[in-house]
Amino acid sequence: MIKNLFKALSVFPLSVLHALGACLGWSVYGLSASYRRKIEIHSKIAFPDNESARLAAVKGSVQHAGMALLELPFLWGLSTQQGAARCTDITGWDVVERAQTKGKGIIFLTPHMGSFESTAQVFSTRAPITVLYRPNRKAELQNIIEDTRARDNVALAPTTLGGVKILLKALKRGEAVGMLPDQVPAQGEGVWAPMFGQPAYTMTLPGRLHHATGASIVLAIGYRKPGGEGFKLELYQGPESLSADPVEAATQVNAAMEKLILMHPEQYYWGYERYKSPKGQHGQQGQS
Repeated sequence: MIKNLFKALSVFPLSVLHALGACLGWSVYGLSASYRRKIEIHSKIAFPDNESARLAAVKGSVQHAGMALLELPFLWGLSTQQGAARCTDITGWDVVERAQTKGKGIIFLTPHMGSFESTAQVFSTRAPITVLYRPNRKAELQNIIEDTRARDNVALAPTTLGGVKILLKALKRGEAVGMLPDQVPAQGEGVWAPMFGQPAYTMTLPGRLHHATGASIVLAIGYRKPGGEGFKLELYQGPESLSADPVEAATQVNAAMEKLILMHPEQYYWGYERYKSPKGQHGQQGQS
């Protein structure tokens, strides 16, 4: 049923899906008190003294969360070249070129904002990339992810020990890998580090990969253009080096994510449970 729904939605223009997605976002926001609470708490952490900026970020976030969901069938239903063609503007490609000349691979980092699905598609038209993802518990959804995300120059690496090995091998070949470092890792795979001043359980994987391979760190945003006009890929230089101390390295990564988020706060998913504790964690707690 899910696969049929995806096929049905994939035929609609992106502008229609984004309009419907915005409506869906507001519907979920109106119906779910817990979702509204998470958005309010998380946005207040980032904007403690600027209520107007916070409200603007929340308004956009609610809509973009729905857009992100409904644009998936569209993006996954296109070929890599077709998907990349929807990205009509790229800034900062010189950052990628400098990293490629070093020949030690690239670690792309992007937070839960904008169309992060589109970033890998665009890069894959120029070079191979391996993307870290969390397997879905529902078999049908997992099959859709594997069938549609893995294509041409895009390979997948699950959030397992085997997936980490896949990422390492890609970097050692001088290729690129991509991940969302604000994704809450499993217990034992992260450390507590500040995010907008609030302790957040943060993955240590970027630092481990960086030190194991010497790979360059590049920050990426798949900015969603208004009116269903497509996307803009924004690329920025990440930290030149990450600390050997896991907490300090995680703090560096979170600081980089904060800068990206504040560039387009209306496209960040403030409803994401960034400050939750991993299952089985009995230490420091967030406020989610």
